[in-house]
Amino acid sequence: MIHLYLDDFRHCPEGFMLARTAEECIVLLQSGEIGMLSLDYDLGWNEPTGYEVASWIADSGRFPREIYLHTSSEAGRQQMYKRLSDALPTGVTLHGGPLTDEALKKALETGGDSSTASIANSEAAAGEG
Repeated sequence: MIHLYLDDFRHCPEGFMLARTAEECIVLLQSGEIGMLSLDYDLGWNEPTGYEVASWIADSGRFPREIYLHTSSEAGRQQMYKRLSDALPTGVTLHGGPLTDEALKKALETGGDSSTASIANSEAAAGEG
Protein backbone atom coordinates (compact mmCIF):
# COMPACT_ATOMS: atom_id res chain seq x y z
CA MET A 1 0.00 0.00 0.00
CA ILE A 2 1.23 3.46 -0.85
CA HIS A 3 0.20 6.97 0.10
CA LEU A 4 -0.14 9.38 -2.80
CA TYR A 5 0.32 13.16 -3.03
CA LEU A 6 -0.87 15.00 -6.15
CA ASP A 7 0.75 18.40 -6.66
CA ASP A 8 2.62 20.13 -9.46
CA PHE A 9 4.57 22.48 -7.21
CA ARG A 10 4.57 21.73 -3.48
CA HIS A 11 7.11 19.56 -1.68
CA CYS A 12 5.90 15.99 -1.21
CA PRO A 13 5.70 14.94 2.45
CA GLU A 14 7.70 11.97 3.70
CA GLY A 15 5.78 8.73 3.47
CA PHE A 16 4.03 9.72 0.23
CA MET A 17 4.68 9.05 -3.44
CA LEU A 18 4.47 12.16 -5.60
CA ALA A 19 2.33 12.52 -8.71
CA ARG A 20 2.89 15.81 -10.56
CA THR A 21 0.00 15.39 -13.04
CA ALA A 22 -3.55 14.06 -13.01
CA GLU A 23 -2.46 11.34 -15.45
CA GLU A 24 0.36 10.17 -13.17
CA CYS A 25 -2.01 10.11 -10.22
CA ILE A 26 -4.57 7.97 -12.06
CA VAL A 27 -1.86 5.51 -13.15
CA LEU A 28 -0.75 5.15 -9.53
CA LEU A 29 -4.35 4.79 -8.33
CA GLN A 30 -4.76 1.94 -10.84
CA SER A 31 -1.55 0.24 -9.73
CA GLY A 32 -2.63 -0.93 -6.31
CA GLU A 33 -4.09 -0.13 -2.94
CA ILE A 34 -3.78 3.48 -1.81
CA GLY A 35 -3.92 4.29 1.88
CA MET A 36 -4.00 8.08 1.89
CA LEU A 37 -4.44 10.40 -1.06
CA SER A 38 -3.95 14.17 -0.90
CA LEU A 39 -5.19 16.20 -3.88
CA ASP A 40 -4.28 19.59 -5.25
CA TYR A 41 -6.69 21.20 -7.69
CA ASP A 42 -4.64 23.49 -9.95
CA LEU A 43 -1.92 21.50 -11.70
CA GLY A 44 -0.53 24.02 -14.15
CA TRP A 45 -1.84 26.15 -16.97
CA ASN A 46 -4.08 24.26 -19.38
CA GLU A 47 -3.49 20.95 -17.56
CA PRO A 48 -6.11 18.55 -16.19
CA THR A 49 -6.96 19.35 -12.57
CA GLY A 50 -7.45 17.42 -9.39
CA TYR A 51 -11.15 17.41 -10.24
CA GLU A 52 -10.40 15.01 -13.11
CA VAL A 53 -8.76 12.68 -10.60
CA ALA A 54 -11.71 13.01 -8.22
CA SER A 55 -14.10 12.23 -11.09
CA TRP A 56 -12.03 9.22 -12.14
CA ILE A 57 -12.10 7.89 -8.57
CA ALA A 58 -15.87 8.43 -8.28
CA ASP A 59 -16.57 6.84 -11.67
CA SER A 60 -14.23 3.87 -11.23
CA GLY A 61 -15.01 3.22 -7.57
CA ARG A 62 -11.27 2.86 -6.82
CA PHE A 63 -11.27 4.86 -3.62
CA PRO A 64 -8.26 5.13 -1.32
CA ARG A 65 -8.90 4.63 2.39
CA GLU A 66 -8.57 8.36 3.16
CA ILE A 67 -8.68 11.45 0.97
CA TYR A 68 -7.38 14.91 1.85
CA LEU A 69 -7.77 18.09 -0.19
CA HIS A 70 -4.72 20.33 0.23
CA THR A 71 -5.48 22.75 -2.60
CA SER A 72 -5.45 26.52 -2.04
CA SER A 73 -8.34 26.87 -4.51
CA GLU A 74 -11.54 27.08 -2.46
CA ALA A 75 -13.73 26.57 -5.52
CA GLY A 76 -11.63 23.58 -6.56
CA ARG A 77 -11.81 22.10 -3.07
CA GLN A 78 -15.59 22.42 -3.05
CA GLN A 79 -15.93 20.80 -6.48
CA MET A 80 -13.68 17.87 -5.59
CA TYR A 81 -15.34 17.40 -2.21
CA LYS A 82 -18.82 17.34 -3.74
CA ARG A 83 -17.82 14.93 -6.53
CA LEU A 84 -16.15 12.53 -4.10
CA SER A 85 -18.75 12.76 -1.33
CA ASP A 86 -21.59 11.97 -3.74
CA ALA A 87 -19.96 8.61 -4.55
CA LEU A 88 -18.20 7.92 -1.23
CA PRO A 89 -18.46 4.27 -0.17
CA THR A 90 -18.76 3.16 3.44
CA GLY A 91 -15.38 2.90 5.15
CA VAL A 92 -13.67 5.67 3.17
CA THR A 93 -12.88 8.93 4.97
CA LEU A 94 -13.02 12.21 3.05
CA HIS A 95 -11.37 15.23 4.70
CA GLY A 96 -12.23 18.69 3.43
CA GLY A 97 -8.78 20.08 4.15
CA PRO A 98 -5.05 19.36 4.04
CA LEU A 99 -3.10 16.61 5.74
CA THR A 100 -2.89 17.03 9.49
CA ASP A 101 0.23 16.42 11.58
CA GLU A 102 -1.46 13.24 12.82
CA ALA A 103 -2.04 12.03 9.24
CA LEU A 104 1.57 12.76 8.29
CA LYS A 105 2.79 10.76 11.29
CA LYS A 106 0.40 7.92 10.41
CA ALA A 107 1.73 7.87 6.83
CA LEU A 108 5.25 7.22 8.10
CA GLU A 109 4.09 4.59 10.59
CA THR A 110 1.92 2.61 8.18
CA GLY A 111 4.72 1.82 5.82
CA GLY A 112 3.66 3.96 2.91
CA ASP A 113 6.19 4.20 0.10
CA SER A 114 8.57 6.89 1.30
CA SER A 115 9.82 7.64 -2.19
CA THR A 116 9.07 11.19 -3.27
CA ALA A 117 10.06 10.53 -6.87
CA SER A 118 7.30 10.86 -9.39
CA ILE A 119 6.27 7.95 -11.60
CA ALA A 120 7.76 9.75 -14.61
CA ASN A 121 11.16 9.88 -12.90
CA SER A 122 10.88 6.19 -11.99
CA GLU A 123 10.08 5.23 -15.60
CA ALA A 124 12.90 7.36 -16.96
CA ALA A 125 15.38 5.71 -14.62
CA ALA A 126 14.16 2.29 -15.75
CA GLY A 127 14.49 3.29 -19.40
CA GLU A 128 10.74 3.23 -19.98
CA GLY A 129 10.13 7.00 -20.29
